[in-house]
Amino acid sequence: MASEKEAAIAAVRSDGPTIFDKIINRQIPSTVVFEDDKVLAFRDIAPQAPTHIVIIPKVKDGLTGLNKAEERHCEILGHLLYVTKLIAKQEGLDDGFRVVINDGPNGCQSVFHLHLHLIGGRQMNWPPG
Repeated sequence: MASEKEAAIAAVRSDGPTIFDKIINRQIPSTVVFEDDKVLAFRDIAPQAPTHIVIIPKVKDGLTGLNKAEERHCEILGHLLYVTKLIAKQEGLDDGFRVVINDGPNGCQSVFHLHLHLIGGRQMNWPPG
């Protein structure tokens, strides 16, 4: 299996369906930890910490990455962060956690559907990556 860096470099930017669309449509199984009408959150299949959850908007609306955000996306961007806080509490991450958004090849983005990584359950290091 390719490293995350290799996967990001090889990824093809596209507005087309992604693996996340297949998860939203239940075509690929996932362990869902939160869902509402706007957001789906599930456990990462290659966790980088004891708790590693991916949080995605259900409707991409052009948000293939954070660099594509426009003013019209402010509501969903805020909702994603608020939901991340709710999930962190639900997961018992009272001592802290990290939220990561990979953007573009140099940011190691390999799926072009905006997503947040909620990582916790251990001491994080600085600087990351």
